[in-house]
Formats: sequence, C-alpha cells, structure tokens
Amino acid sequence: MTQEEFQQIAQTLPQEPGIYKYYDVNGNLLYVGKAKHIRKRVSSYFTKNDHNYKTHELVRRIRRIEFTIVGSEQDAFLLENSLIKQFQPMFNIELKDDKTYPWIVIKNEPFPRVFLTRQRIEDGSQYFGPYTSVGKVRDLLNFIKQTIPLRTCPLNLTPRNIEKGKFKVCLEFHLGNCKGPCEARQSMGDYDENITQVKNLLKGQLSPVFQHFKKELKTHAEALEFEKAEAVHRKIKFLEQYQSRSVVVNNQVDGLDVFSIQKDGDVAYVNFLMLEGGAIVQTKTLRVEAQLDETVEEILAFTIGQLRSTFNSNAREIVVPFAIEYDEPGVHVTVPRAGEKKKLLDLSEKNVHYFINEIRSKERLNVGVKTARYPVLLQIQENLNLTEVPVHIECFDNSHFHGSFPVSAMVCFRNGEPSRKDYRIFNLKTLDGKNNDFASMKEGVYRRYRRLVNEGESLPQLVIIDGGKGQLGAAQEAIEELELQGRMTLVGLAKNEEELFFVGDKESLKLPYNSESLLLIRRIRDEVHNHGVSSHRNKRSKGTFKNELEDIRGIGAQTAQTLLKTFRSVAGVRRQSIEDLAKVIGIGKAKIVKAHFEQDPE
Repeated sequence: MTQEEFQQIAQTLPQEPGIYKYYDVNGNLLYVGKAKHIRKRVSSYFTKNDHNYKTHELVRRIRRIEFTIVGSEQDAFLLENSLIKQFQPMFNIELKDDKTYPWIVIKNEPFPRVFLTRQRIEDGSQYFGPYTSVGKVRDLLNFIKQTIPLRTCPLNLTPRNIEKGKFKVCLEFHLGNCKGPCEARQSMGDYDENITQVKNLLKGQLSPVFQHFKKELKTHAEALEFEKAEAVHRKIKFLEQYQSRSVVVNNQVDGLDVFSIQKDGDVAYVNFLMLEGGAIVQTKTLRVEAQLDETVEEILAFTIGQLRSTFNSNAREIVVPFAIEYDEPGVHVTVPRAGEKKKLLDLSEKNVHYFINEIRSKERLNVGVKTARYPVLLQIQENLNLTEVPVHIECFDNSHFHGSFPVSAMVCFRNGEPSRKDYRIFNLKTLDGKNNDFASMKEGVYRRYRRLVNEGESLPQLVIIDGGKGQLGAAQEAIEELELQGRMTLVGLAKNEEELFFVGDKESLKLPYNSESLLLIRRIRDEVHNHGVSSHRNKRSKGTFKNELEDIRGIGAQTAQTLLKTFRSVAGVRRQSIEDLAKVIGIGKAKIVKAHFEQDPE
C-alpha cells in the first residue's frame, strides 16, 4: 500500500484505543498490533521514513487494514496477545519455542491418580504446570510417592465395584506405597486428604503439609503407635530436606514473577522466574526474534504476556529491569533498586547471560557440524528437551523374511547426515526361530551398546526405537542391564501416528507435522527400514537362506514360493486348514504341510 492509497482511508481510522490488523493481497494476516490511538499508530507506518527493512517490506505488502475498538488499553493488550497466539502472523514477534511441556495431572476419577502427561484433556482433571523440565516432574512425583501414599493402578474404583469385591491389593500395597482403596482398606475421605496435600506440594505451599504430618505424628504418639509415628517422622524430615533444596529466597517474597532481557540485534533472550511460597517453582529462558523495529521494552512486555499465559501465572506482581507498559488488570510492575527483589532480578539476569554463553560455547564446540543441518538438530534438542545437541543419533528396527530369519537393523546419523560405515545388522541369536519383536529389539540394542562400551566408543545422544511402548520398554531393559541409564535418551516412534514416546510416559509427544525436526526423524526411520529390507534382499539374492517351507520333506522351492505368495508368510500358511491349502497346492501336498505344522506348532 502506497502513502497516497493510505491517505484515502486515513480519516476513516478511529482515534480510540484498540487493535489493528494488516492483510496482504491474498487475505493473509501479516501483523497484529495494539494502540492507544489507532489512527496515530497506523499512520506512523506510512509517514515515517526511518523504518528498517522488515517494516518497509511489511508496508509494501499491506493491502487491507482492519481494526477493533476496545474500551481500554488493558483490553487492547489482552486482545492483541490472544490474536497473535491464535494466528501467529509472520511479522509479529516470534517465540522460538514450540515443544510440548510436561504437566502433572490429578485425574478426575474416584481415588484420583497423579501422573505425568504432555497433553491437557478437558475432562475435569486438574493440571499443574506446565514444567520446563521432565526431570523436575519425575523428581516431584518421586517425592510425592515417598511421602504421600497414592494408588498408581488404572482400575475403575467406583463404590459399586469396590463393594462387589472385584479387585485385590497389589505389590504397591505390600510395599507401603498405597493403602489399598481397591479393597476398601482406605476411605474416600482419607484419600482426598492425601490429594489435598499433593495439591499443596505442587503449589509450593509446604506449611499445610507440615501441619498435616505433625498432627498425624501427634495422633500416633498419643495412641502409642510408635512404628507409625516413626514413619511419619521420616516423612517430615524428608519434607525439610526438600524445602532446603527448594527455597532459594526469603520466605516473605511470594506470588512473584521475575523477568530479565538481553537483546542482540534482532534476537532477544528473556528469562522468567516464577515464585510461589518463597520458592522458585518455574524457570525458563526463551529466544525471541523481533520482526520489525520493536524496542526492547515492547519485546519484553509482549513476551511477559505470552509466558504468563503459557505457565498459567496468577502472580499480582512482576519484577523487571526497567519500566515497561504492561496493561494487565490487577498486576503491579516493580523495578527494584535493592533488597530481595533486586537479588532475584540479578539471578534472572545471570541466567540470561549463562544461556547466551552456553549457546556460543556449543557453536564453538560444533564448528565441524554441517551448518545446513545444525539448526534442525537444535530444534530436536528443544523439542525433546535433550541436555545435548543430538549430533549422534541411532535408530533401530526389526525385520524378518516372511516371519523367519529375524534381524535387528541399526542406522547411524552424525551431524544430521547418514554415516553408512556405522550401519549394522544383528542376526538375532536368542529367539530360537520364534518371531518375538520385543526380544529382537532388546537383543539388537544390547549387542550394539555392549560393544561400544567395550571398545570405548562414544555413545549417541539420542536413540530412536521404531515401534511402540513395548519395543521401547524392551530397549530400555537392555540399557538398564548395561547400566547406561542417563547417558543417552531413548524415544519410541509409533509406526502409524508418528508419535514419540519417552520411557515411563503415559502420553505421547506429537511434533508439528511438517516441522524440520519431524522430517529428519522420518528420514532416519525410513532409512533404518530400508536398511533391514535391503539386508534380507541381499541374502536372498546370494542364496544365503531359504524359507522354512523348503525344509518340509516333499515340498520343493516352487511350491514353497506359491504358498508364500498366496498366504503372505509362514505364519499365514500355518493358520490354514487342509481344505484351504489343497485349493492352492493339491490335497497330497496340503496333508504334508499340515502334518509338519501339527508336529511343530511353533
């Protein structure tokens, strides 16, 4: 849109607070902005000549302007945030963070379970988080398990089912981790009291939990139940240790969000600290890309709104390094000069500097990484919350020939590209001719990493298991037997939905369908599949194996091939009746084949 074209509509723009939207010739939303005075703000785009290149490009593309008048600047602020989050216009500030965060859910069900999830389902359950570290979630859940007995089973514990005696207590009951509500050994009221203490813990409110356990300790002591009293005393000590690790500031500082920012050209880094009950319960450093000539104040204000929304913050006070315009009702903005809040701000700024230095160190250490592939490896690191950039990735898949001759195929990618000299095929030895997908996966993973450890070779940062939770669990067993836990990250890749599963997670992680990270993971998955199939093809061409049917006396290669083409696999042949086999190879040979499988049903 030219300045002359704009002048024709300028007088129609309102002189009130609100938001404005710019569209291109195809009707695509380019930019959403807020303004105290819509006409003045929009006019500045077309009358000023000192814009940067991106702003000039935006103005050149504008073909239509829409606006919405609101009652106040606060409403304009909230509406702008909502629209940007919904439509993600290309010229608005871009938050470089697209991963799915883990939550802790208290399930909406009788005797609620408490567990980790990466998806929020609107079913009435209560969610805490999201958390930036899955490790922290596991620590919290482990802490809860050691202090508050809750059930972990998926049983439908309705009063009717319990009354009918449908369930029996499990090992968790005998270990003292559950009080056995499935057999009515624990009342709903007692269980709900435990859930209340869990909620207090997850909110960072430890005082009510201390009071609950001290009251329970006193009750047991008065009843001369010394063993029970000692167990509660241990829980109190555990709580005190947990509090000493968690509380990093004065207990008088509560309900506070702290933000700091450092800008470097068009890129800014924002750190966020969330405080509840005197403890830092969330931390996050975010990379933000400015698209136009936004000031550092505008970038910080925008990012604060997005982070508070993402992490469900209800804090009424925000601490920042300089004055900003932040129009959220009921929220006070503080720029501290001394005291505890200034110490928190210094801590936040220290985190920003550390984050930037860490990025630069990784760039120096990975000078040899192909620059064309490095950004997608960084994206995978963020998506999967890895501690290191996955410059070394390996992937496993099982393969067989018509149900026989199982192998485990492995491919290796270094710096985002195939390293074919490191590809491996494991002819499986422990299956005794039986097609067991889980055992196949465990053997392949075990043999690969036992050899790497024995030879002193480096381990991959990421291992992809092509399969669901069963194959992933089998691979994890191999890693545990080799005592390599924590030295690499294992994920399972479901074959149909392309969902990623982490060990122990109940919910899957779905990456954006056309994201660079998922495209690379797909490529690795396809490569391992082709590697396994090629291995069988080469063996077949060299005559290094023959199918099981050819071992049957009286059945030749031609008949065996006919059966495989008709029934798809040896297992498919085994399932057929004599009549069905006779239709393909005649009654005489059908009886021979059937007799063979009846003698050896496996």
